[in-house]
Amino acid sequence: MSHSVGQDRGDRSMAVVTPGGDPVLAARLTVPTVPGTFVRRERLVEQLAEGAHSPLTLVGGPAGAGKTLLVADWVQVHGPGAFAWLTVEPEDSAPGVFWSYVLHAFRHHGVDLPDSIGSPARPGEVDHSLLARLAAWLNGRDSQVVLVLDDFDRVAGCAEVADGLQFVLRHAGDGLRLVIISRTEPLLPLHRYRAAGELVDIRAGDLAFRAEETAALVDRHGLPLSDDAARVLTERTEGWAAGLRLCTLAAQRAADPESFLRDFEPGHSTVADFLLGEVLRVHPAETQDLLLRTSILEETHPELANALTGRDDAEPILEGLQRANAFVEPIGHSWYRLHPLFAEILRVHLGVRHPGLEPELHRTAAKWLSRAGLLDEALPHAADAGDWELAATEFIGHLAIGRLRTGLSAERLDGLFARMTPETSGPASDLVRAARELTRHDVERGAAHLRRAEDNLPVDDGRDAAAMRFSCALLRVLAARVAGSAELAETAAGEVAEAEHALPADQLEQRPELTALMLTDLGSAQLWAGRFAAARSTLSVAVQSAEGPSTALVRHEALGRLALIELLHGRPGQAEAHARRATAEAEHSGLPVPDRTGMAQLVLAAVAIDRDELTAAQNHLELAAVTSAAARDPIVGVELAILRSRLLCAKGDSRAALSALDDLAGGPAVLAEPSPWVSDRIAMATAAAYLADGDPKAAVKVFEDHGPPGPHGTESLVAEARARVAAGESERALHILDSLPDLSDPGPAIDVRVVLTRAQAVDALGESGAAERLVLRALSAARPHQLRRPFLEGGPWLRRLLRRPALGQGQTWLTDTLAGRPAVARSRQEPAGLRPEPLSAREHDVLERLAELMSTEEVAADLHLSVNTVKTHLKSIYRKLDATRRGEAVRRARELGML
Repeated sequence: MSHSVGQDRGDRSMAVVTPGGDPVLAARLTVPTVPGTFVRRERLVEQLAEGAHSPLTLVGGPAGAGKTLLVADWVQVHGPGAFAWLTVEPEDSAPGVFWSYVLHAFRHHGVDLPDSIGSPARPGEVDHSLLARLAAWLNGRDSQVVLVLDDFDRVAGCAEVADGLQFVLRHAGDGLRLVIISRTEPLLPLHRYRAAGELVDIRAGDLAFRAEETAALVDRHGLPLSDDAARVLTERTEGWAAGLRLCTLAAQRAADPESFLRDFEPGHSTVADFLLGEVLRVHPAETQDLLLRTSILEETHPELANALTGRDDAEPILEGLQRANAFVEPIGHSWYRLHPLFAEILRVHLGVRHPGLEPELHRTAAKWLSRAGLLDEALPHAADAGDWELAATEFIGHLAIGRLRTGLSAERLDGLFARMTPETSGPASDLVRAARELTRHDVERGAAHLRRAEDNLPVDDGRDAAAMRFSCALLRVLAARVAGSAELAETAAGEVAEAEHALPADQLEQRPELTALMLTDLGSAQLWAGRFAAARSTLSVAVQSAEGPSTALVRHEALGRLALIELLHGRPGQAEAHARRATAEAEHSGLPVPDRTGMAQLVLAAVAIDRDELTAAQNHLELAAVTSAAARDPIVGVELAILRSRLLCAKGDSRAALSALDDLAGGPAVLAEPSPWVSDRIAMATAAAYLADGDPKAAVKVFEDHGPPGPHGTESLVAEARARVAAGESERALHILDSLPDLSDPGPAIDVRVVLTRAQAVDALGESGAAERLVLRALSAARPHQLRRPFLEGGPWLRRLLRRPALGQGQTWLTDTLAGRPAVARSRQEPAGLRPEPLSAREHDVLERLAELMSTEEVAADLHLSVNTVKTHLKSIYRKLDATRRGEAVRRARELGML
């Protein structure tokens, strides 16, 4: 008959195995089983039932007040309908971790959340759009879901978690009822809920036992109690459930139970004295020893307890303690938990009885947990033991090095290893230090730690040695990326492939983030060096990595860099498609904006500038600027400055455009090896700003000082030719254009600029007919992609040509903009009565995927719809947007600000 102190915890033995088979997580998601000694108090049940009609129910009181089993009994007996249960832990104070577990709890209890809601990808934050999708889905349900958060006081001080809960609760409408079990008040606007009559508040006074309830509790333990004794006991314990429970246990061993209960005098150390005197010391020495040693654990297993005691009798002892109600409770899958109050007192007593033993117990626990595959539970014990070499060795041995860079545990692990003492030595600890520094792009410190680790790598064939060699090779790829060396990255990638052979076959499969990180680092180094074909191939493989929280950031980054490659090749359609996939990956995984790479937003900004959609471009640049990558990733930093300059030019502020490039005047010196194409782009942006400022000679001088462009310098040569034409050197410009490398498939953005520059040159030489034909060709190439900016930058000669009927006819997409009526501005000035009928949420989902160039079948698969349903949505979209085909619908939606 299992029962816990204060009726506050129950048997979790019915916990089911969760994905990954984590019994600890299973216990957190399982509603405690109510034991036979539980006393159901109808007055409290009625309050909970009333809470089912209010958004928020707060069950608050001290430890041992009976909070948890009160709610558990109500959930199991009275059945509020669909519900989810989550026991909160301290690490859930990270918003991403908290919401990941909440979503897991919903699904665990059969609440069928749609995949489109996504899940957090980083522990420190949760994207607001994920919470909005969750709230909207709950609001649209026909019936409510009750979410129970037990032990919420463990995260009660986290404002971000409270803010997220408040947002979801307010916007979920009648679809969500929240029950919070906590020792302290949560950081929610409780006064508003109280004022609106939307809060059911069950406090410590409500939870306190009354005399008749005390008598019922004692009776459940087989001890009849007179009304007078029940009243006295209730007064002296002030109705505290834990105190009543302690007294009842003691009375069972007393010669005169009623006299004992009547004369019970709670004092300052009553609980501690009782637990030590009546629970600990009444047991045999072996049981006492087990309880003291396992008090360092949050949960224990018989085999783990045996490791701590050095004996093999833990299983019968734990089972006996559980049967005897000695504050040991099962939580499922042969795991047990000591009552927190009991464990805390035992730990103090452990220090008195066995001074200096606790660190060794932590060390033993860390080794056992690590061997059991419970690395997250093992590392804190190694840290508490002060054995950082053990912590680092186990971390590397489990191939967990990638978890410092990506996944929900990244911040927690980084914080744990930040405590590692400088005196800790060995290759594993140096690898951890190298990973932390290189993740921050500190190549000097990171490389120093990596070299020291390399010098001390073990030469044996053991598991840890193989994992160290593999991790070392993996970090060499990252170091090469941070240093900007594609050659070193490719060499290190070969070493990674060789080191893989020494690892167990299935070990890498359990760590998909490692291969994804290696490929993204390699592809990024190749991109920096201008090896675009190799980078595209490498990054494309990275994008195919298994989906999940551990790879979300990596896939997002790889897609963003693929988008940049397409942009550099002048293919705005493909660039935009990759960028939107990168954004969708981040949205779906709940990756907060500051944790994103910013590259996708930069590509979208570049595409928007070329389309002269300047407000959209500004918004994308602002989103890119707040990412952490803007300060540490050289490509992101350079592109951000270049695009800010281009946007300022487009807005007519050429002086500010030049100032925006001041920090890049000497080229990006953040990496050891320069990037030729990055230098070319800085020169192009600087020259464009000078041209916009009316100083073509300064623009020409930029290219003369810069020297010959890199191997992918076609666009740079075209920009130089344009500057030469503006400076009166048309023949020199034509010579440059004639010497361009033969591009078999030039992207439309590059092709348009080549043709327009040639048209300007021949027009300056008096060949207006040839110029007109070339402009017509440029218009034909630009129109499908709405590339307005090259024409807007063309100057008076181009405006003159476009006024000719042969060129301007049918080109309203451009001529309206040339006349000062940009498409976006025009659409927003339309009378309200001419605005299209609003799209439904699902129609908007379909429209977004049309913009990503998905086929009907791909849209159906991505949204889990039938093809016929997608076709129905398409017809409705075309009707509402007055369009006849996909491209027209997407363009119209952009003009209206829908995308």
